[in-house]
Amino acid sequence: MAPAQDSSDVAVIGGGPIGLACAWRAARRGLRVTVIDDGEPGAWNVAAGMLAPVAEAEFGERELLELGLRSAAMYEDFCAELGGDPGLRATGTLVVARDADEAAALDRLIAFRETLGLAVERLRPSQARRAEPALAPTVRLALDVAGDHSIDPRRLVAVLREAVDVRRGRATALRTEDDRVTGVELDDGACVAAGAVVVAGGVHTARLGMPEAARVPVRPVKGQVLRLRDPRGAGLVTRVIRGEQAYLVPRGDGRYVLGATMEERGWDTAATAGGVYELIRDMSELVPGVLELEIEELVAGLRPATPDNLPAIGRGALEGLIWATGHHRNGILLTPVTAELVAGLLTGEELPEWARPADPARFAGVPA
Repeated sequence: MAPAQDSSDVAVIGGGPIGLACAWRAARRGLRVTVIDDGEPGAWNVAAGMLAPVAEAEFGERELLELGLRSAAMYEDFCAELGGDPGLRATGTLVVARDADEAAALDRLIAFRETLGLAVERLRPSQARRAEPALAPTVRLALDVAGDHSIDPRRLVAVLREAVDVRRGRATALRTEDDRVTGVELDDGACVAAGAVVVAGGVHTARLGMPEAARVPVRPVKGQVLRLRDPRGAGLVTRVIRGEQAYLVPRGDGRYVLGATMEERGWDTAATAGGVYELIRDMSELVPGVLELEIEELVAGLRPATPDNLPAIGRGALEGLIWATGHHRNGILLTPVTAELVAGLLTGEELPEWARPADPARFAGVPA
């Protein structure tokens, strides 16, 4: 008996927020879409869900900042249209310096953000502690970014799953004919035939079978995260607290996400005592009260990163192939803008000028 074959206008590889949102947006434009997902949680399961393009702005990352600002501005309408409760919260962020060196670096970043016209407020230590009384008395300086939001990635994925057609299975390879994609092969021998394929499989993109000349280079970057709970309920901090090495994201119900390490460890996903120690040490110097929180979960995941740490969003080297991967530490933030761009590409639009830095064509000839 021949393997079963499904048929769709679009097959989306990857059931994380990027893949699901791309599928949802494409379906809203009238396309028949199938999401292929193996059921194993990706980097989104570890992500804290900060929607903080301003707080995250770094020197030399202007293209990423542009994508982040546009995506953050879309989030409220995106969630309202999606429905359900993905845990969107207007929390704001405090970026905090522990010592004189970090304060000097933060002052330089404040000046950089101001040159970009980004709204920020410099807080003296006493002002920072009035804003968040749980901050350590030794805090040297803080940057208040009132417009930042956060979202619960696990809830976002659950809501998106209700809105799209998901086919359980592991994508093993692209099916091609001449220089175009014709579908996706699965590990059970079945195939999903499709006129277009969106590759949104995160770090596992690197293991997907396809012609070598069509690949985009993606590598895993390990991140460890602690999920904490305050038995007394919410209130330790109300804003996201970001230090130089760690962040603390309140969920609003007495739960907090403390992360995240950045480790070039290949495919290793083991949680380590060293990772836990570094996270707790670094955050306890900013918010000593984290030492009283209970540990609910320790989890490690793999972020998908490209060589230049910008995502790959756009048409691939094969006709009908579209990339939506390599979002590194910004996958949750960039979900709405990625979905909008991919849906546009699927319906004949081109990447707008501001999104061209993410074009996968920049990796032509780069070994994967």
